[in-house]
Amino acid sequence: MNKKQSFPALQLACAGCAMNVEKVLRRQEGVINAQVNFADSTAVVEYDTDVVGPQQLQQAVRDAGYDLLIEEDTGAEVVNSSDDAEAIAARQHSALKVKTLIASALSAVIVVFAMTPHLMHLRWVEWLTAILATPVVCICGRQFFVGAWRLARHRAMNMDTLVALSVGTAYTVSLFSLLAPQFWTSRGLPVNLWFETAAVIITFILVGRLLEDKAKRTTSSAIRHLIGLQPDRATVMRGDGQAVEVPLNELAIGDRILVRAGERIPVDGVITEGEAAINESMITGESLPAGKSAGDRVFAGTVNLDGSFQYRAEKVGRETMLAQIIRMVADAQNSRPPLQRLADRAVASFVPTVIAIACISALLWLWLDSSNPTVHALLTFVTVLIVACPCALGLATPTAVMVGVGRGASEGILFRDMDSLECLRKINALIIDKTGTLTEGAPAVTDAYGVNSFNDLLYSMERHSTHPLAKAVTAHLRHAKMLDGLAVETVAGAGLRATYNGTEYFVGNSRLFPAADAASTAWQNARQAEGKTVVLFGDSSRIYSLFAIADPIKPTAQQAVAQLKSCGVEVIMATGDNPQTAARIAAEAGIEQFVASMRPDDKLQLIRQKQQDGRSVAMVGDGINDSAALAAADVGIAMGGGSHIAIETAGLTIVSGDLRKIGDAICLSRHTVRTIRQNLFWAFIYNILALPVAAGVLYPVCGFLLDPMLAGAAMALSSVCVVSNSLRLRK
Repeated sequence: MNKKQSFPALQLACAGCAMNVEKVLRRQEGVINAQVNFADSTAVVEYDTDVVGPQQLQQAVRDAGYDLLIEEDTGAEVVNSSDDAEAIAARQHSALKVKTLIASALSAVIVVFAMTPHLMHLRWVEWLTAILATPVVCICGRQFFVGAWRLARHRAMNMDTLVALSVGTAYTVSLFSLLAPQFWTSRGLPVNLWFETAAVIITFILVGRLLEDKAKRTTSSAIRHLIGLQPDRATVMRGDGQAVEVPLNELAIGDRILVRAGERIPVDGVITEGEAAINESMITGESLPAGKSAGDRVFAGTVNLDGSFQYRAEKVGRETMLAQIIRMVADAQNSRPPLQRLADRAVASFVPTVIAIACISALLWLWLDSSNPTVHALLTFVTVLIVACPCALGLATPTAVMVGVGRGASEGILFRDMDSLECLRKINALIIDKTGTLTEGAPAVTDAYGVNSFNDLLYSMERHSTHPLAKAVTAHLRHAKMLDGLAVETVAGAGLRATYNGTEYFVGNSRLFPAADAASTAWQNARQAEGKTVVLFGDSSRIYSLFAIADPIKPTAQQAVAQLKSCGVEVIMATGDNPQTAARIAAEAGIEQFVASMRPDDKLQLIRQKQQDGRSVAMVGDGINDSAALAAADVGIAMGGGSHIAIETAGLTIVSGDLRKIGDAICLSRHTVRTIRQNLFWAFIYNILALPVAAGVLYPVCGFLLDPMLAGAAMALSSVCVVSNSLRLRK
């Protein structure tokens, strides 16, 4: 059986580490696909459970010098528990902070002594800088050497390899020169010490990683926030009326759960008694509370602002709306867009290429330089290794994806994967279903005509019917009173009949009222011309009132259509309803193009025709009948209140069903892809410009040779800039 599972990946120092772990996982027998995200340190693995298990995957990754955190999967939790991963990450962050503070303090003292002209050449100062630099390199920078050695044993390289080689070279040569200066002086060469260089490089890299780690934790805050929305415990009402608190994973379908004011709702269900005002902003994106009473649905993670109620659990664990949102956000954040492939290819061969460039640069300096070849060769070797960090390339795409997808999730816009997010920006034609998408999806009274003195009688008659039109009338007359003892009969194909105070009354279609007055007939004909259904009420001699019923357009539909048009998107309504109704809804929504009487295969053909015309097509729908069209479109967009199949088929889900979110999603897609392009551009440009400068190409022109300490600062700054640029998407 195939299974897709996410594992926290440990000891990822750079993008090269993520690539190494990914290669190891993909080589394992039974692994179908694996993707490792450096930005949030997770490995998403799809594997055959009959061939390989988490323990074998973990061992393979450990053999390669890294680690996977394996967690128990009970099936009861929303997602795999990330407590251990969070705890490890928090400890690592604290340890990194301590190392950075120690290295910064010692390096500051070293720089003061080593750069002061009248002190820098004193023998005791040289020994002091060596003593102070040793804990910076050997203790604060130990992780780089351990990581490089562990990888070297498995014939792999990453950023630790570059740091270990450069810093190790600078420190070792300096220590040798301090202990045996005569080796250089006997050959007529100056004695150069680079203890301050080694220490400051370690410090800059640690500072960069600390800032990078803090920024990366911010980019993944969306998932942590969503997971934190679900309470750990719930109050269950037992058969004897006693309220008992139980852990969340002990809840079962059918449990009666009590929710008090101020508490979060633990699982999805339906209210059985009580009323409340609930903040559903995490589902709908709307800040105003929603009034709820018996029969209304409630969702896990939403907050009961006022009132107390009991409800019956209908979905628990992984089946709740919150759990589905978390899975969709996590899958989207860990998916890899086409733009990432270029960066992946660059990172895969980056470290060996940099080492080769560093060696060639050093050899050229030894061969061509006549003034100070050894010093210049060592400096360029160290500088090239330090300045060429692949972290910026590795962070360019995933950080932008994580922030963009997280921003969308906070507004009720859920992307299934990065392909959908990237493709959405190119959409220039949108085909939209009518019922449940442009309209509310349920009939309601839109117009009323006549007297209201019989409302109690009409309300009582319609309450005896389960017909959708009857429900629309009772909803319209919800403030009327129910009359007792009323005998109501059904007239097949026409409506209802009842006798009250000796008079026979009817409610239904025109078949029950053969003799209608001219005013009622004119009103009825006008409403039917608009594509509405008319319900009549009266007795055998007179019509008292008429109600026009239709599926009303959503209040935000017109604004949404205008927003899409302003984005350059052609909007087409495709519906299976009759042409009259289609024309009315299209006119109300501001849609010029519509097609009526469409079957599911007709919608599919319409999409394919538009695609053949060179259009990039999105399909918006909410029903099972829209599933094929959603799958065929370049981007399928499902409304959150629609069928499960439609949501599973679509690449984008609007949780609240608010059509305005489609325009917001298009804007978010464009901003996210633009940010990815900016990140990749600056990451590539940084390396393209920095490597030649570090190798010394400017020295023959203007005498400039990049200092290794400045190289370390520039390398750290490049990663921080990329992550900071991605974080702009949050605003």
